[in-house]
Amino acid sequence: MRLILLGPPGAGKGTQAKRLENLRGLRQLATGDMLREAVKSGSELGREADRIMKAGQLVPDSIVIQMIGERVDGPDCSKGFILDGFPRTVGQAEALDAMLAERGTALDAVIELAVEDAALVGRISGRFTCGNCGTLYHDETKRPKKPGVCDVCGATEFKRRADDKAETVSARLKEYYEKTAPILPYYKGKSILRRVDGMAPVEEVARQIDGVLERV
Repeated sequence: MRLILLGPPGAGKGTQAKRLENLRGLRQLATGDMLREAVKSGSELGREADRIMKAGQLVPDSIVIQMIGERVDGPDCSKGFILDGFPRTVGQAEALDAMLAERGTALDAVIELAVEDAALVGRISGRFTCGNCGTLYHDETKRPKKPGVCDVCGATEFKRRADDKAETVSARLKEYYEKTAPILPYYKGKSILRRVDGMAPVEEVARQIDGVLERV
């Protein structure tokens, strides 16, 4: 099973990818993690990516595609994979298809987690985590049972990500719609795009995704 989960920041892609990884044995592939792993490994590809990043430049799509190709060939991807954070442009989508075609395979489904912008801003901007164990909380929907104390580990220090501010979230949404959303028609044209309600509770989103995969 070869999947892509699409949706703006905060749509829940990471949560659902991790669930599918645990439930179905698929491997979640995040491009950021792959780049860090390649650099750490000291491989030729990793050294080239490291040189480019240290120069303050973006790693070109050709190198990212090579890294993805190496990962999907690995034994841990024998049951399939879920791409997280890639592709972001039509050009990347086309390059990904070409790389998979060289291996005699193709994507099985591209699942879009559809969300409402206003609700999404509220969902993300209200998030905060325990500074010790990382348990996630929210100003409106999940506050600690005892104010100022983590339910899980009892720590009293909490933190918020700088990019979870409402204005930052709005900017990230704008970038998503300008740069990434145009790939939706590309996959729709290939008849592999499926949409689920990303605003539903996590369990319901999971049920909808399972329904999509049962029909693939």
